[in-house]
Amino acid sequence: MGTVLFNERLNEGVYHLRVGGAYGGAMGQFYMVRAWSSYPVLSRPLSIHDVGEDGIDFLYHVVGEGTELLSRLKPGDPISLEGPLGTGFPSVQGRVALVGGGIGIAPLYYCARELGASDIYLGFSRAPFRTEAFEPFASRLTVDVGGLILDRIDFADYDHVFVCGPHPMLKAAQLKGIAASSSGSSSAVYLSLENRMACGIGACLVCSVSCRDGQRKACADGPVFLSEEVIFHD
Repeated sequence: MGTVLFNERLNEGVYHLRVGGAYGGAMGQFYMVRAWSSYPVLSRPLSIHDVGEDGIDFLYHVVGEGTELLSRLKPGDPISLEGPLGTGFPSVQGRVALVGGGIGIAPLYYCARELGASDIYLGFSRAPFRTEAFEPFASRLTVDVGGLILDRIDFADYDHVFVCGPHPMLKAAQLKGIAASSSGSSSAVYLSLENRMACGIGACLVCSVSCRDGQRKACADGPVFLSEEVIFHD
């Protein structure tokens, strides 16, 4: 059981939560989070936004009952965290681009801090948030509001591209990676999938992902997958 240090509203429906305690985790991993006893039944998966000496940070968007309850938390309130869970982004070297769309920027801050000197691309449909926090870790920071952030990046310029965002953006990133590969680029594209999760440990199959080698689980095998492994059905 942890304790809420702060739960700051950044934007319409977007919150920055810090929980005090000794927590860890790798880039792209997540925790199952809950601040209620019985209802809703399920905890909510939140990707690691940052890890520090005094606690762990999460960035989340209010989309349902669980995250609405999280948004009401005040400093000093108790909160339960289970994790770290999942398979995250690899530790890489070379030219790296971090590409986030909306709340998909959440896991990329930890990546930016751990990797350093990355080119960072952040896209928003409406008012941006937390962009200033990325500046100290960016070789170049590109922010787009109202457009398509993927139009601002050439995957062939990078050895590794980490992408997190809504489903259509991930599918578009996969196609962009294929196009770069067909032109001779050897860039590795990694996608962090935002699938719905129930148990967080691979027991319930709610977060099933279609891959080239069969069905896999976003919570245990992912949420990060190499782009070419994933099959998008729509």
